[in-house]
Amino acid sequence: MNLLLLSWGFGAVPGFLADTTGKSLSQLTIGYIDDAKIPYADPSWAKPERDRLVRLGATVVDLSGAKQEQAEFAATIERTDAVYVAGGNTFALLWALRRAGAEQILDGRVREGLPYIGCSAGSVIAGPDISPVERMDDPGESPGPVDPHALGWIDTVPIPHADGQIPIYPPSMIESVRRDYGTDHDLTMIADSEALLVRGATRTLVASAD
Repeated sequence: MNLLLLSWGFGAVPGFLADTTGKSLSQLTIGYIDDAKIPYADPSWAKPERDRLVRLGATVVDLSGAKQEQAEFAATIERTDAVYVAGGNTFALLWALRRAGAEQILDGRVREGLPYIGCSAGSVIAGPDISPVERMDDPGESPGPVDPHALGWIDTVPIPHADGQIPIYPPSMIESVRRDYGTDHDLTMIADSEALLVRGATRTLVASAD
């Protein structure tokens, strides 16, 4: 598998896409999943994430577990060179992917080698369990109940924003996640200027500042 799990910084994305696709950025079609923004009445804060991909020169196509049925989701992702899953509420994101079977489609394509970029919530779902972020993201904001067992591509739970620089994720919150969940879960703390790069069995924290 080829995974790039961001906290926020985008700097590692261009190199990752070039390395994993063998194409120039302007030749790429990237699937963009933003279902993690579902709970928010004003998700305008999410637009800059999509804009970052557009500025690369790539063609960006929208994918949604909440809005597309399984066949449409499968047909759209089939014509992408990579997929980007944006941030927001991790529980709402996993709920949306499971609503009509998009989770299975995404899982199959990524396990076949489709490059995957996750940001924040999109990174957390790559791990085995999303329970450790329930202090950072309110499970009650999901449109429905969610089994916290996630995609399990890696055996560690990515914890984004681990440097506590974003006001809604202060250092005290990050430390409480580490303290209260670190015993029962393997956690990988990712600062906003870092990303977790997964190439096959190799897992590396890399620089990814904007």
